[in-house]
Amino acid sequence: MDLPVDEWKSYILQKWSLLPKSTQVTICTAETLSDIFLHSSSLLQPEDEMFLKRLSRGYFVGKDPNIPIFYREEGNKKFQEKDYMGATVLYSKGVSHSRPNTEDISLCYANRSAALFRLGQYEACLKDITRAQMHGYPERLQPKMMLRKAQCLVTLGRLQEASQIVSDLESDFTAKQALAASQFQIPQSTLCHLKMKVQEKETLTETSPAALTNAFEDMNLREENEQVSGASSSVSLCMDPLKGRCLIATKDIPPGELLVKEDAFVCVLNPGEMPPLHCGLESKWDTRVTNGDLYCHRCLKHTLATVPCDGCSYAKYCSQECMQQAWDLYHSIECPLGGLLLTLGVFCHIALRSTLLARFEDGGKVIRQLCGEISNKDICLPESKNLVQTLSSHLGGEGEKNGKTAEPPIPGCDINGKYEKNYTAVLHLVPHTKNHSPEYKFLCALSVSALCRQLEAASLQVLTTSLKCSQAKAAVVPGRCEELHIWGVAMLRHMLQLQCNAQAITTVQQIEPKENIITESRQVRLATGIFPVVSLLNHSCSPNTSVSFMSTVAAIRASQQIGKGQEILHCYGPHKSRMGVAERQQKLRSQYFFDCNCLACRNEKHRAAVGPRWAAFRCNSCRELMQGDDVLSCSGASCTESASRDHLVSRLQDVQQQVGMAQKLLGSGKLERAIQLLLGCQRDAESFLSTEHSVVGEIEDGLAQAYAALGDWQKSATHLQKSLRVVEVRHGPSSVEMGHELFKLAQIFFNGFAVPEALNTIQKAEKVLLVHYGPWNEEIQELQKMKSCLLDLPPSPVAPSV
Repeated sequence: MDLPVDEWKSYILQKWSLLPKSTQVTICTAETLSDIFLHSSSLLQPEDEMFLKRLSRGYFVGKDPNIPIFYREEGNKKFQEKDYMGATVLYSKGVSHSRPNTEDISLCYANRSAALFRLGQYEACLKDITRAQMHGYPERLQPKMMLRKAQCLVTLGRLQEASQIVSDLESDFTAKQALAASQFQIPQSTLCHLKMKVQEKETLTETSPAALTNAFEDMNLREENEQVSGASSSVSLCMDPLKGRCLIATKDIPPGELLVKEDAFVCVLNPGEMPPLHCGLESKWDTRVTNGDLYCHRCLKHTLATVPCDGCSYAKYCSQECMQQAWDLYHSIECPLGGLLLTLGVFCHIALRSTLLARFEDGGKVIRQLCGEISNKDICLPESKNLVQTLSSHLGGEGEKNGKTAEPPIPGCDINGKYEKNYTAVLHLVPHTKNHSPEYKFLCALSVSALCRQLEAASLQVLTTSLKCSQAKAAVVPGRCEELHIWGVAMLRHMLQLQCNAQAITTVQQIEPKENIITESRQVRLATGIFPVVSLLNHSCSPNTSVSFMSTVAAIRASQQIGKGQEILHCYGPHKSRMGVAERQQKLRSQYFFDCNCLACRNEKHRAAVGPRWAAFRCNSCRELMQGDDVLSCSGASCTESASRDHLVSRLQDVQQQVGMAQKLLGSGKLERAIQLLLGCQRDAESFLSTEHSVVGEIEDGLAQAYAALGDWQKSATHLQKSLRVVEVRHGPSSVEMGHELFKLAQIFFNGFAVPEALNTIQKAEKVLLVHYGPWNEEIQELQKMKSCLLDLPPSPVAPSV
């Protein structure tokens, strides 16, 4: 996903292995990115490009006139089955593959409007009706669609517009009385019913719909930092001699305070599960739903009513406005390269898009000034330069010259010491060129080189003359060979930066309950982006902040009390609640090139023999924890029991397999069988796993789901409370994971009408989730609805107990 497809990686690695040793040494010892790119790109042969082109053809991103009817018919089947969500996605796929101003696209839009109407998405339904008309929806079908429009308007309270449509439909119906009844698209009784509904509503006071709460208003910083754009005044940007740049608290910070609010400089939606390469024509007609079908490819807004690019079937947007902005900024260049970009991976795509966006800063001087890189010695960034000086010599300067240590501005800041979210800040993100393996640098360089050849072939100067820059300045595009070299070096730099500086943009997706099973939520990776301000935060395996996202905006909040002078710390992925210290250290060393010495790592090294309780085994005789390496011994003072680690791991795997089978039974509605299997797992786990083991928590959570599906809320609550104890030990009482589990428990108490317990749990869940997400979070909104409902209940003399 991030890197090129496996076939291209294998091809390039084989090519590297066949290079003469002298050529490998030349690339390995190259001192600048320019030299690495120059030597590597000279090795890209026509047969290499042909192989890559064949791979790219495996991703069909064009528009095929034979495909829309297939998706429309598949959508119609889902509609008849009353699966309106599934129908909507399939109609959207039909829209994406249709050419503009054709009957195909108008029919797909109209059908999608019908599905959206059934889903209660009335505003989206109205927009699709307008789109269908714009693209030439057949006149013979118009009355039926206009009736749907009138129904939407009535529901939304826009009665005057609805009345006019009803009047027009009535006139049309009267004018066509002579036609055969079978030709009418609307039964007269339906029209009369709608007319009566409009008249009834007109007798009431018409009110405008309540304005939706703007979630971004809940993400405003209390006071913005004058030094760091998008950061709170509660933090300050400093330089540490060992860690480099870092953010330090300038005062005591309470849990939940918003510290950073930053829109991504650049982001690319992760394509998700794509059809396998070379799987034939059926890959075009893939009916699987990916994030690319549900989220805007520019702003990442969740949408059921996507608007496709006119030139390709891959890029989809939440609105015409987003589509146009993407086209003006980058998609006009990316559109014909869609298959190639999917083949080369997200990192290469971000590298291209970052460089394209740089054209719009300072009239394009940014990219031209990269010429300075070619003649400079190293990748070290200057300690003090303005924008033009930085880019003309951003490979020089060390901060210490002639034996004297200066006190220069921090890298990435402008001449006034301000750090902003711009291309200058992106350039100052460290690429770690010397830490990457020669094979990885060769893969990145050849991938970028192949992309540059395609840019050259596409005659970008002609393609982009009509691009409009918001500052009314000419866009800079690579035309001549030397310009392509500069773009190639810039893109190579970004690809190497991304391994350590890419930020996964995530969203919390709620899994809709089936058969009264409690709502589950899961965090999924939606996109990959560059956030220059967020990148200032250093890592801790037990961070004092929490990150969440609203579309492309990252929000960093204090997850605990942070004292004045303490560093603001962020987790790069390896968290102490998800893996042991040895695994974390290995992952951080291999991906980020440093040895973590955070407090969590230091503490765990002293008790590594036992390991975390959520992954520990216990003695079957005295119930104490086991410790050791290959052979585990009981930690009890008077117990001599021992066991092979391999034997215990084998037992654990058996239990995990059984739990997986039980989850499948739950999903298929075989609740009693799932419960019996989980109870067996529970008995087995008790004999050798710690009571706080994560698998014990999974078992209890599964039992809670099963009993909830049966409506036995008391048993469901009992098991989920046991799962909660495991979550608390592993993640902490104020963790976001604890918040999600409390949300589930609140649902159980609510459904069981255990009012005091429900209100108490709602309060706890709100308190935790507010720290991590702020008030705009969907789960918090749902908790508030539950609380309001419970408080409105009349007092009952006897309250059911759960």
